Amino acid sequence: MILRVAQLCVVRKFDTLKLVTVVESQAAVHGPSVTAGTVGEPEGLRERKKAATRRALGLAAMRLAIERGLDNVRPEDIAAAAGFSTRTFNNYFASKYQAICALAMERGSFIGATLRSRPAGEPLMDAITAAVLEPYVRGERTYDRDWVQGVRLVLKSASLEGEYLRTQHATQRALAEAIADRIGSDLGTDMFPAVMAGAVTAAVHVAYERWLTSDPPVELVPLIKLALSQLRYPCGAAPADRGGDTPTANSLAVGPRAADPYQALRHAET
Repeated sequence: MILRVAQLCVVRKFDTLKLVTVVESQAAVHGPSVTAGTVGEPEGLRERKKAATRRALGLAAMRLAIERGLDNVRPEDIAAAAGFSTRTFNNYFASKYQAICALAMERGSFIGATLRSRPAGEPLMDAITAAVLEPYVRGERTYDRDWVQGVRLVLKSASLEGEYLRTQHATQRALAEAIADRIGSDLGTDMFPAVMAGAVTAAVHVAYERWLTSDPPVELVPLIKLALSQLRYPCGAAPADRGGDTPTANSLAVGPRAADPYQALRHAET
């Protein structure tokens, strides 16, 4: 169902790795390589150093997998490429697959933190869209065919599937918790946050699939924006450019701590 890890974006094999998770980027796209003091950044020097080490190993893992092929990368190769010992790698990750998915996992937490920090009066769908796009927008660019093909081969590997699914689940859970916090809901009794998180992650996954198969290559961010925009009218009339008006119900204009997160939906049915 959902958001392709990778959601990991690395800067090809030249010097800096920038990743857009599936493709994630240190400064942007995927894996919030965020600077100290920004949303989602660990507090304290020790925690920031640990996060930076984890990020560096994750970037190296993805880069090497694209350059050499996933089967030709060992944990010791990843450690050396990132400038650390194999022991350090083992302190952070149980496998090379976990390292490859690390930035996507980090991105999920970052999106949740960003959603919680959005303005209180902002409509829910607007806030979700801004939070989801935040890790990607600074790294918007077009990648060449060979690089995208390398990402595709890594992400389609059967050996990565288990870790990928675990990462997807964690990302969706983080988003559901953030949605529940924003609207004052309880995940234990209210299905809305989990359903919405599932729809959002599925939309991003569809955008990634389109991005990975586009020929010639295209930018990822516009595809994610388009996919998320279509959640505004999933069961109602299409927007004007598709022959109809977007129903206000599906704009999900529900502010944080709203007494009833379904108010807009019921309004449209009356």
